[in-house]
Amino acid sequence: MQLLGIGSRINHPEYGKGVVTNVSASQYWVTFLENGLETIEIDSDFEVIESVENEVDTVSFFDVESSLVTILQKWSDATQRVAIADKWKGGNLVLEPGETGLSNKEIPIDTFFHKIVMVRDRIRVMEQKINSSKNLDDQEKVDLQQYITRIYGSLTTFNVLFKNKSDQFIGERK
Repeated sequence: MQLLGIGSRINHPEYGKGVVTNVSASQYWVTFLENGLETIEIDSDFEVIESVENEVDTVSFFDVESSLVTILQKWSDATQRVAIADKWKGGNLVLEPGETGLSNKEIPIDTFFHKIVMVRDRIRVMEQKINSSKNLDDQEKVDLQQYITRIYGSLTTFNVLFKNKSDQFIGERK
């Protein structure tokens, strides 16, 4: 199979005549005269009218970026993007002391939420390091995992701040 370069012209049985405008690892992006931009599989059935041979990067920028993000999330304590529930956006957390005469402490909820997400992500990294440790035996890993589960359980109070349920803390399930 010949890999077509950008600028190659093809005739597709469904979309008609078009020009290859981008190439990824598995697809051609083709601008068709009648149908506009479509993506088709590289091994699709079509007629090559004119082949342009040039250096083609068969891995798209999106593919590289996705891979890099996955690697960074797995091996670092970099936080992923987590959305705060809409009702809390722009709000403030007010800490009011029990003693009279003392002033309140106000913190933007976005700042507080970011700190909670950082704690969650660092616990996840610690969990990964425990599970992949070669210095701990299986029983020690289980014991430490139980502590982590209890930590998550203690933090479930903050689940109200998360927009997506999949981002929330989950403790022990009974």
